[in-house]
Amino acid sequence: MRVVTLEEHFVVPSLIQKSGIGAGFANSLDPQIRSALGDLGEKRLGAMDDADITVQVLSAAAPGADLLDGPAGVEFASSTNDALAEAVRQHPLRFAGFAHLPMRSPEAAADELERAVSRLGFRGALINGTTQGLFLDDERFAPILARTEKLDVPIYIHPALPPESVRKAYYDRLPGNRGFLLSMAGFGWHVEVGLHVLRMVLAGTFERHPGLKVVIGHMGETLPFMLDRAEQVFQGQARPVALKETILKHVWLTTSGFFTLPPFLNALLTFGAERILFSVDYPFSAPREGRDFLKALPLSESDREKIAHRSADQLLRLRS
Repeated sequence: MRVVTLEEHFVVPSLIQKSGIGAGFANSLDPQIRSALGDLGEKRLGAMDDADITVQVLSAAAPGADLLDGPAGVEFASSTNDALAEAVRQHPLRFAGFAHLPMRSPEAAADELERAVSRLGFRGALINGTTQGLFLDDERFAPILARTEKLDVPIYIHPALPPESVRKAYYDRLPGNRGFLLSMAGFGWHVEVGLHVLRMVLAGTFERHPGLKVVIGHMGETLPFMLDRAEQVFQGQARPVALKETILKHVWLTTSGFFTLPPFLNALLTFGAERILFSVDYPFSAPREGRDFLKALPLSESDREKIAHRSADQLLRLRS
């Protein structure tokens, strides 16, 4: 069976070193993960083959251009995209790309997105969390959202480190590195992305950009669990908000890094098989573990194929 994964990461080590951003974070990673992130060739393809994964849609891992102002951010993003485009050119049946964007320069980011999609053949963009503490509902980012509508491609919202003020208020004063882990994959990352999507609905972002398509990872970043509750609260207001309807119209989710049945069943019952896209979160999660999970899911073969590749092929217009 054809298998497409959408949250699969890479870095360009020379750009990280040159820019000086996130050196401490990069050095804190397990050496094997750090090595896998920097590989866009045989090592990555071998991991894919071992797990019977057909296509990885690649995206630049944080830290990235969103931490750089002006021309430095634009150059970092375009160079990252050029490196990815070369890998896709060498392996067009195995790799596809999401654009990396200089989010602090929204007009330039919109232009880079158009270059990446129209000239490099990328399938959308991935952004890492907030930009200088701002979510995508801020009007500052309207040029990027309008360009994604024009190009008819999705934006993948991926977690990132919380703003400093949030980190201090919510995650400080815990033993050892527990606060740091809690702010990331332990909990904070996921609720922040869920909040990001909820803010976009409540701010009217999808009304202003009715063609906008959003993908989120990690089995829906807590939204499947909270969506009915949030809907109940906002439907009870004097001016009700069609929260659930809007999210189910504009948002897809992926399985990245979540390979147990309870959150999957929650996502399936809330979003349906058509809106769930298989992903691994390579190299932070093991491809074989993800693939075994996909094979074992209690699904009809039709729904398994939707999750494995059909919905991703349709959303991203991938060749099959």
